[in-house]
Amino acid sequence: MRLLLVEDDNHVAAALSAVLARHGFDVTHARSGEEALQALVPEGNGFGVVLLDLGLPDQDGYEVCGKIRKRTSTPVIMVTARSDVRSRIHGLNLGADDYVVKPYDTGELLARIHAVSRRTVQEDVTEEGDGVLRLGAVHIELPTRQVSVGGSVVQLTRKEFDLLALLAQRPGVVFRREQIISEVWRTSWEGTGRTLEVHVASLRAKLRMPALIETVRGVGYRLVAPGA
Repeated sequence: MRLLLVEDDNHVAAALSAVLARHGFDVTHARSGEEALQALVPEGNGFGVVLLDLGLPDQDGYEVCGKIRKRTSTPVIMVTARSDVRSRIHGLNLGADDYVVKPYDTGELLARIHAVSRRTVQEDVTEEGDGVLRLGAVHIELPTRQVSVGGSVVQLTRKEFDLLALLAQRPGVVFRREQIISEVWRTSWEGTGRTLEVHVASLRAKLRMPALIETVRGVGYRLVAPGA
């Protein structure tokens, strides 16, 4: 996922960018409000999330958030030291999708980024109605739990389908192994890692599309939409 980090402190930005990159994000750093607004042209410029610090040198962060919301529907997470409720409400009323108060835990920030990104509609997925997702030749029918490739039905186990459906709803987004285990197996990562690897390998083989699910080394997996 492409992420726009709006932060005027270069040291903070460098450290956070390194963490985000290790978790599969392609980070672009903007040092001012104007630089951020230019980066989002046209129509969000493909960014999945904007991480917006409110203490900017040229414009008030709230003002920048309002301008972003007028230009694009890209999710915005405000990052600030202002912890009072009134400030948070003001930010949300301006169109922010979430609000993180400094100092924050990196794990919490990553979880919030993934959460807001899942709320948006991914352009690589066409939802045909009635819960059907189409990714090129791959059709996933959520209500009937049926998957077909090029019109041919592919028999999947319950967990294989759950895994594919999770990844397919956010193509290009890196899902951490811990997150997948939690959402698909409803348990913790310990002792379940090998099971996940086996299910990914089985999906690649059954769909006959080994490049569809990409391993992000040290992080997890993402689905690569056909033609992307």
